[in-house]
Amino acid sequence: MESCDLRFPLPEEIVTRPLEIRDCGLAGYRDILHIQQQLCDQRREGKIPDTVLLVEHPPVITLGARQGRNKLLVSREYLQQKEIDVVDIRRGGGATAHNPGQLVFYPILHLQQLRLGISEYIRELEAIGAALLGQLGVSSSSRKGLPGLWVGERKIASIGVRVSRMTTYHGMAINVQNDLGIFDLIVPCGLENVRMTSVLRETGMRHPMNQVKEDLAQLLREHFSAGRQ
Repeated sequence: MESCDLRFPLPEEIVTRPLEIRDCGLAGYRDILHIQQQLCDQRREGKIPDTVLLVEHPPVITLGARQGRNKLLVSREYLQQKEIDVVDIRRGGGATAHNPGQLVFYPILHLQQLRLGISEYIRELEAIGAALLGQLGVSSSSRKGLPGLWVGERKIASIGVRVSRMTTYHGMAINVQNDLGIFDLIVPCGLENVRMTSVLRETGMRHPMNQVKEDLAQLLREHFSAGRQ
């Protein structure tokens, strides 16, 4: 994987590098959102290949486009005192939270070239997340009408995407070993009484995040390689 910079490949490189995966390390949500928007424009114009950003975020709560599902349980002033950023964004889903130990990935993909509809794309994200969790010792499943992944009645991964002119951005967050207390400050995804969980909570085991990212990168290549059938 490459570092999270904005070096755009030359046109001939796009042909030979069908999927670009960039490790952004620990990076602020607003900074990564700005990078996503730049990459999305570049992808629509055919200037870069399909690209995926892998990242962990400092504590942040994001609010989606559906205002009725954005439910904070504390004031914004309280969150500011706790140094938890709050960002209003234009993706699907309701309020969610990110913090270190949670692995987030943001695919910037041209769905038409991948021969995927939006619903099919969501299913691909869920399949990737479930496969990664399986490698970490957690069996998960999806639920119709509720994008993301569940372990019994507990939610372990969330999906919120936006598609603009067949190009995707935003993505999926998987709780690996993050502090789940941040979810007590919101109604996750607008779902009342939902409990969040993580790989650490389910298995009692921690994992090197660099290795988890490598495993995720391999799954992304398998699912989103150019020329897929």
